[in-house]
Amino acid sequence: MKTKYLLTFLAIALLGLNVKSQEEDIVKYINKWKDVAINQMVLHGIPASITMAQGVLESGHGKSKLAVRANNHFGIKCNGWKGATFYQDDDQPNECFRKYESASASYEDHSLFLTGRSRYASLFDLEITDYKGWAKGLKAAGYATNPIYHKLLIDIIEKYDLHELDEEGNIDWVATNKENMKATKEGSDVAKTQHKVYYNPNKTKYVIAGEHDTFYQIASEVGVNIRQLNRWNDFPRNKDLLEKGDKVYIMRKRKKPASNIVRVEISESKPLWKISQEHGIQLSTLMKLNNITSPDASMQEGDIVFLK
Repeated sequence: MKTKYLLTFLAIALLGLNVKSQEEDIVKYINKWKDVAINQMVLHGIPASITMAQGVLESGHGKSKLAVRANNHFGIKCNGWKGATFYQDDDQPNECFRKYESASASYEDHSLFLTGRSRYASLFDLEITDYKGWAKGLKAAGYATNPIYHKLLIDIIEKYDLHELDEEGNIDWVATNKENMKATKEGSDVAKTQHKVYYNPNKTKYVIAGEHDTFYQIASEVGVNIRQLNRWNDFPRNKDLLEKGDKVYIMRKRKKPASNIVRVEISESKPLWKISQEHGIQLSTLMKLNNITSPDASMQEGDIVFLK
């Protein structure tokens, strides 16, 4: 009987030691990466607490196979990724995950992943310190399939006081955005950007997306949120990433073209939204003028599209 009690006691003690060891490992992970998370907050507008909590959860505080062998701390799957890859079972057997040269690159790509996809755009309307709203928004946008994903993030944030990182990063983030807004109000076409500003014949301003540009990056440069940038443009809902050469309007598009252009003949098949982007005319206007009911309509070679 004494032996049985002794074994039970040892098992409980061992469990306690394991829990304590895990807690210490999580704290070490947070201390190692918190400055990187804060820097990502200042650069990209994502709460440091969210980045940090996702890193802890998705990477098993840096100890998961994906983190160790692929430097992938956020469970980001390939999704059009052109870099190195790593395969392991997840929701489906042998799924493709992104592989990075360093864990720091994983943190940067996590920010680009969120800022570059339209399904996360509404998150950037939230206060940058609203970690609960962000956690719920990530779950609603489909970042993870776990039904309590948002609760797990919130629990980690509150257990380890990660919201304090948001308060630290918020000072620099506000200062950076005020500087951008000031530059915009003082008349610069685009604040803190190397993009050249172009004009359509109907005087709509736009920039041309580069190879690695994101919706969030361009929105920040002109001092607006992503949702506003989306309202100015007519990209389809499933367009998560900008492509090199995309026209991105930095003002509201017109309802009609320059006075001497009435219609265009389509030289190659393309969706109506692309024609809208090419000419700086609102998609809703083109749909009405051409009796088209679907914003996803595709125009074929030889079709005539009326612009006014």
